[in-house]
Amino acid sequence: MKRRDFIEHVGWTGAGIAWTLTSAGTLTAAAGAAGSGLTFVQISDSHIGFARPENPDVAGTLRKTVQAINDRRVQPAFVVHTGDITHLSKPEQFDSAKSILSELRAPILYLPGEHDVIGSPAEYFKFFSRRDAQNGWFSFDQGGAHFVVLVNVFNFERMGLLGQAQLDWLTSDLASQKQSTPIIVFAHVPLYALYPQWGWTTEDGSKALALLRRFDRVTVLSGHIHQIIEHTEGNIRFATANSTAYPQPKPGAAAKPGPLQVPPNQLLGVIGYRTVQLDNSGGSAISDSSLG
Repeated sequence: MKRRDFIEHVGWTGAGIAWTLTSAGTLTAAAGAAGSGLTFVQISDSHIGFARPENPDVAGTLRKTVQAINDRRVQPAFVVHTGDITHLSKPEQFDSAKSILSELRAPILYLPGEHDVIGSPAEYFKFFSRRDAQNGWFSFDQGGAHFVVLVNVFNFERMGLLGQAQLDWLTSDLASQKQSTPIIVFAHVPLYALYPQWGWTTEDGSKALALLRRFDRVTVLSGHIHQIIEHTEGNIRFATANSTAYPQPKPGAAAKPGPLQVPPNQLLGVIGYRTVQLDNSGGSAISDSSLG
């Protein structure tokens, strides 16, 4: 895929996980790392429209994230936002978020969080629709890896849900991939049972994971819980990302999940983005960066 075609494929705008795929690829000029490879950046849970003491300026911290990415000497090939772009799915919140993210020098792709589809996904799709993804999920190949974007927040009540239609699509999508191909999966809610008591899991996530287990190396990146937790099951590595807005309590450390207030001078130290580098064998090295 040529870079121009890829940019059209993922769309423009976005902000922090950065990946380097050091297997052979075509976007080496935009790699963001010395030598060959593909670099991309993930951010999550910007919650534009949130207005509480835990972070009275979520737009400001999202702008700091965008600036941190723009300040990179070599820009990533693309940025992915793993959901909860807005706080209440309001048109003005989507408009504000898109305006801030459009300041990125790199292109961006999106997936929704449950806060982006309150009542209906109509506003989300109005701002972030894709010609090739009417339901929000899609995949693409780049840099020797296969990328899969899942949506597990429609019909969100107590936990995430993929649904049979999406699972059928995933079965078909993965069928043509070789066992040795590195698979990178993006989802908003964790696919495994991270902490079901708080809904930090996907009800039918085990069905998706069963499809992924035949591959040598799989990395699943998600948001939703506003903190970094890594977990490995066999060949599948899971990593949740920090929010750009505010932290949440560690699993079971409070009566329920929700915004966690820290001293104002500590906030930037507990929100931010992550850089991940894949080596030639498809292994990954993860490094997290705060905004403080």
